[in-house]
Amino acid sequence: MARIVVLGGDGFCGWPTALKLSAEGHQVAIIDNLSRRRIDAELGVESLTPIADMPGRIAAWKRVSGRTLSFANIDIAHDYDGLRAYLADFAPQTVVHFAEQRAAPYSMRDAAHKRYTVDNNINGTHNLLAALVELDLDAHLVHLGTMGVYGYDGDGLELPEGYLDVSVAGPNGTRYPRSILYPTQPGSVYHLTKSLDQLLFQFYARNDGLRITDLHQGIVWGTQTEETRLDPALINRFDYDGDYGTVLNRFLMQAVVGHPLTVHGTGGQTRAFINIQDTVRCVSLAVANPPARGERVHILNQVAETHRVSDLAELVAETTGAEVAFVDNPRKEAAENTLRVSNQTFRSLGLEPILLRDALLAETLEIADRYKDRYDVRAIPATALWTRNTRPGTLKSRKDAA
Repeated sequence: MARIVVLGGDGFCGWPTALKLSAEGHQVAIIDNLSRRRIDAELGVESLTPIADMPGRIAAWKRVSGRTLSFANIDIAHDYDGLRAYLADFAPQTVVHFAEQRAAPYSMRDAAHKRYTVDNNINGTHNLLAALVELDLDAHLVHLGTMGVYGYDGDGLELPEGYLDVSVAGPNGTRYPRSILYPTQPGSVYHLTKSLDQLLFQFYARNDGLRITDLHQGIVWGTQTEETRLDPALINRFDYDGDYGTVLNRFLMQAVVGHPLTVHGTGGQTRAFINIQDTVRCVSLAVANPPARGERVHILNQVAETHRVSDLAELVAETTGAEVAFVDNPRKEAAENTLRVSNQTFRSLGLEPILLRDALLAETLEIADRYKDRYDVRAIPATALWTRNTRPGTLKSRKDAA
């Protein structure tokens, strides 16, 4: 078993991943500066599920599993010496990197939030890479990226896993084959930072031989995993607000409290989705299958299926009896798009992903119903605007939106 550091291990994806890896027998340490909790305070909204403090979470895991998680409060973007010292002492064999501000709407609220997202995400990633090289640690870096680096203006092509094989014509007509990063089309400052991460990874893998896996993940739905179900103090986050709530979780929460399902724009946006339980399975598979030193960066598409947002709303409405309301779209994006994605690598490693047709919406609905007294209607509208000429939140009827 390996020594693994999970950066951002207090977060929505990081916490259940840390538990999964610990349950598998790895020695797991969490580094987190608890910024996500401070952002809750800033936005005036809390996770629908009550989140224990980190000592309480760690104690609960020890109680139910007999295994120990260690924790260090380090801001990896601004405390390079602290990060370096911790890595030197712990000497991890794997580093799982979730320590980035993850919400596109939050990154687009205003200039200050754009600057914070770039400063936090790019500095944190680069500090980590520089520390691994300075310490000469042969650790496998597993990074949680996003499908959003590809953009959503596809014309029916299947998105490959990170790279595009092309042929370039030379001056004498000779064709030169090349494998290049798939051209990025980030749709927010958050997605832009993930695109920039890719370039950092390419450089450090080529120049310093770092072993890196970059997971381009779809939108996550669900909240619980096998491990987080073991004790109330282990429960995972459930965000439903306009900044951090992922679309399907928002719909399920709105259905439980009797609020119309808020579909932005026409709902014709097609997106990739994955259940939180498959997120942790995929990270575990990536940890177990590292690239060799000197190999190019492994880029894997961490997705299960694709759906139009309007179709998701209809599915939830049919399941729960909720109404669907179309609202002005605060984002600058295509009103309609197609999306086909290759997830060949994870399939070949044995992943059989959870699909919406597997009827696991019920568990998320049950969680939402159990904690609905914590819901705050003021948190629902999306208030971050991509451009000055957009406006959030105006309800429309189905007819008006057609």
